Amino acid sequence: MVRRFLPGLMVVLLSGCSSVSYYGQLASGQLQLLRAREPVAQVIADPSRPPLLREHLMQSQKARTFASEHLHLPDNQSYRLYADIGRPYVVWNVFATQEFSLSPQTHCFPIAGCVAYRGYYNQGAARGEAAVLKQQGMDVSIGGVEAYSTLGWFNDPIMNSMMHWGDERLATLIFHELAHQRFYVKDDTEFNESFASFVEQEGTRQWRAARGLAPQSLSVSKQRDQFIQLVLDTRQRLETLYAQPLATDAMRQAKAAQFERLRSEYRQLRDSQWGGDKRYDAWINQPMNNARLLPFGLYDRWVPAFAALFRQEDGDWVRFYAAVEKMGGLSAVQRKAALTQLEGGGR
Repeated sequence: MVRRFLPGLMVVLLSGCSSVSYYGQLASGQLQLLRAREPVAQVIADPSRPPLLREHLMQSQKARTFASEHLHLPDNQSYRLYADIGRPYVVWNVFATQEFSLSPQTHCFPIAGCVAYRGYYNQGAARGEAAVLKQQGMDVSIGGVEAYSTLGWFNDPIMNSMMHWGDERLATLIFHELAHQRFYVKDDTEFNESFASFVEQEGTRQWRAARGLAPQSLSVSKQRDQFIQLVLDTRQRLETLYAQPLATDAMRQAKAAQFERLRSEYRQLRDSQWGGDKRYDAWINQPMNNARLLPFGLYDRWVPAFAALFRQEDGDWVRFYAAVEKMGGLSAVQRKAALTQLEGGGR
């Protein structure tokens, strides 16, 4: 009885939410995931399983071994298990801000600390939460999540939700999620996600080199960086705007103008420098609000700073992690100051 319900109990203990229904969906969702796990080696060896699945999993295990042996990420059973959860995303995260703020509504957990979103294993439940928040006047966005880390509390599996974009994307997800297991700071989502994003990006560069592949197309990475910068610049202008003492109607008009400026600058960049490549059109053409910009600030804000730190440590992963852990032990103010200095090229 204890072994059967312990996973669900652990999720409740990790959560600091007050809603019993939210406890319930966390517990049942995590329990479903854990029950669906099976050894990757067993799936690969089973000729009745789809050949493409077996091939993807074979390639994933090469990346998994590389992660521990070369990137010095945790060597455990995480991502040596597989789970088909029967849906395209494992959870849907709900992001929310006030109408004139880029500060996320946070949710706090005793182990994981405070994070800038609330996750739901059911898309309908996420939409219901979003509808309630919208009625309260909040800016809201829902994002499907391919994978997440339990920070080493459980052996996290590769899920079918992680396998839509090919072998390299699967490898990057493994690197990202193992980075969360390697080091995590409570109450600092920007730090944690930027750290994991850097490990993902640098790890992928090294993974490609180890297989004798050419570096990722500079045009693709440049487009990604330019697009992210456009969004971050918009965030900065909005933060400046929201600090002004404007009347509500004037603030709304100015806010809308900033989003239109983002779309205009994107289209100009796309048509003048990208040869009309429309890879980000779907995102840019959706209704825009503050909450849709949150993941960019969370996942990308300090990536350049971590890249500078990696160079400072001569590309030595062990020394890099030690420096990250030292920074993680600082106060939030000191940590941000250290990241800002690194970002500016200081030592």
